[in-house]
Amino acid sequence: MPHHPLHRPVWNTLHGGWKPLAQGDGQALRIDPRYGPFAAAADDGPAAQSALAALVPEGGEAWIVEPDAPAPPPGTRLVREAVLAQMVAEEILGESAPVDHILLTDADAGEMRALALLTKPGPFLPLTHRLGRFIGIREGGKLIAMAGERMRMPGFAEVSGVCTHPDHRGRGHAKQLMRIVARAMLERGETPFLHAYAAHEATVALYETLGFRVRARMHMMVIAPG
Repeated sequence: MPHHPLHRPVWNTLHGGWKPLAQGDGQALRIDPRYGPFAAAADDGPAAQSALAALVPEGGEAWIVEPDAPAPPPGTRLVREAVLAQMVAEEILGESAPVDHILLTDADAGEMRALALLTKPGPFLPLTHRLGRFIGIREGGKLIAMAGERMRMPGFAEVSGVCTHPDHRGRGHAKQLMRIVARAMLERGETPFLHAYAAHEATVALYETLGFRVRARMHMMVIAPG
């Protein structure tokens, strides 16, 4: 029986929506490091693992997301690891309250990255904002919340980059932006999915109130040159 498309999200995205940005070969691929740090090997054999190690940028990192915990490829070292809850939503629950949001563009890239680096929703590189449609909320001329899209493969799109400035939390901004992003995916015929740190139980519970359910536990491993 074939694996679910989300069984290997990075590998399938590098053959899907990220294909124009993929670097490497049939043994291992990574996304252009200006857009993100994600990489994947074809399998756990020595040839593929060696090819994966060769794709880790000097002075940088590669993020590996797989269903099981792999060992760092020879020639690399483990920087950190975590268990992720991979969640999907067949429908988005709750009413979308009116929210004065804007479509974010290249002109907002600097503020988007600054907000992401402050709140740490996940890796956000100089061109991450170009991976999909991002929307945000401005208040007093400043970007205070955003949400957008990252991984994409046939039939599935990932909600990502969800964050709110610490001074503006507790007002439901992230929840409302997520509803807008995820419902747009459903309207396109795509199933929304996301990844949350499994240890952040309150975050997982929040996403469940929106209609997301845990599909699988994934292992995230960050590696750097050895």
